[in-house]
Amino acid sequence: MLKAIALDDEPIALEVIRSHTQKVTFVDMVGYFTNVADAQAFLKANPVDLMFLDIQMPDHSGFDFLQSLPNPPMVIFTTAYSEHAVRGFETSAIDYLLKPFSLARLLKACNKAYEQHALRAEGPKPSHIFIRSGYENIRIDFSEILFAEGYGNYVQLVLESRRVVTRLTMTETAALLSAGGFIRTHRSYIVSLNHIQRFDKKSIWVRNTELPIGASYLPDIERLIPPPK
Repeated sequence: MLKAIALDDEPIALEVIRSHTQKVTFVDMVGYFTNVADAQAFLKANPVDLMFLDIQMPDHSGFDFLQSLPNPPMVIFTTAYSEHAVRGFETSAIDYLLKPFSLARLLKACNKAYEQHALRAEGPKPSHIFIRSGYENIRIDFSEILFAEGYGNYVQLVLESRRVVTRLTMTETAALLSAGGFIRTHRSYIVSLNHIQRFDKKSIWVRNTELPIGASYLPDIERLIPPPK
């Protein structure tokens, strides 16, 4: 689990981060700040793993604030100005999110941070996710999931013993499942590598269910599942 804070002088921007990160099961948001002084005071007493950091703020730039920290956490920059991108990556930032950014884009950045954190700590990868279905947040182990099937802005997760429907796009679902050994095989399907039985040029079998393969996804499938020698 990554402990994280967000610093942005715009409350609306913080609310977007709050809303998106609630769907990222391995990020624990422990603080939201609209000014540098409060964020700095918090970090002195409460070290964190990750910081979502705005670049242009009235009292400081995000770059100046980052340089002022003796032991800075990993940083994902958030800004409305693309001209800061080069300098953002020169600071060894994990990622650079250009506002307005989607949940899928934030998930991609968070996955990068988690992978970097795991490399440093040599810790285990997450084994599960929490999915919001209706009014509930349901824990689902990666090992349970056979495949995900997309229906517009909804996704059905097909598990070994049940099905769970959630309001996510396929892009958002792919980002959530990226740490669990899944591969996108079609614009409407993401499948578990552990449950694939066989495949050919047009179809893939997950347990006993035949699913279509999109032509553009076949090279990735063949790369991850090479034919037997």
